[in-house]
Amino acid sequence: MGRARLVVADLVLAFLWVWAGSLVKLFVYRTVGPGTPHEAELLKIALSVVYMFFFAWLEKLTGGGSYNPLTVLIYTVAGGNGGYLFAALCRIPAQMLGAVSGVLLLKEVFPQIGHGPRVNGHIHHGALVEGLATFAVVMVSLTLKHKEVNSFFMKTWISSISKMTLHILSSDLTGGIMNPASAFGWAFARGDHITLEHVLVYWVAPIQAALFGVWAAKQFTKSKSTKAQKADETKTKSD
Repeated sequence: MGRARLVVADLVLAFLWVWAGSLVKLFVYRTVGPGTPHEAELLKIALSVVYMFFFAWLEKLTGGGSYNPLTVLIYTVAGGNGGYLFAALCRIPAQMLGAVSGVLLLKEVFPQIGHGPRVNGHIHHGALVEGLATFAVVMVSLTLKHKEVNSFFMKTWISSISKMTLHILSSDLTGGIMNPASAFGWAFARGDHITLEHVLVYWVAPIQAALFGVWAAKQFTKSKSTKAQKADETKTKSD
């Protein structure tokens, strides 16, 4: 029962995430207008941070529900307690279904909403950018976890600001989405969800980067714990 509720939570959160980002863009465009790009960007960032806090609260409320397959992947791998088949066969498909449903309904209600993120440039440059951005996000997330930051506000604030920064830096080339499910939703609506460009840039590159980020975080943590242990042993011997 608990797993079924988690799958439903993933589906609903992925649906809502697509709507949240698109409605913020639509609201900013209609409120500020295209003539003032700096004000529009600042308003978009502020509203995005607000809804990131809201989704962080929803994830906590649902007991681990997520809108992003990469989040499911990294915590499944980093936790080392199994659940790989459940994540791959149930949770991630639910997130994809939620994103597709969200995008299709969104385009029905707001036809002017646009076509979503796509690669503007060489496919390998896009894969590199999306991979590097994902790696950075994973390192921040796992570092916060290992440091045991208990403050919900501080943890969400650091995570939100890092994601927004990376999104802005990579948005011109790939959209800075760092979310395979959301990218799949938009690509499905356009009809290019099985192209090499989509699979490589929005699935293969971020998944590889996420796995490498988990490995790097483990090595970093292991190195620090080893140094601390050696320091304790040296101190004990000196005493």
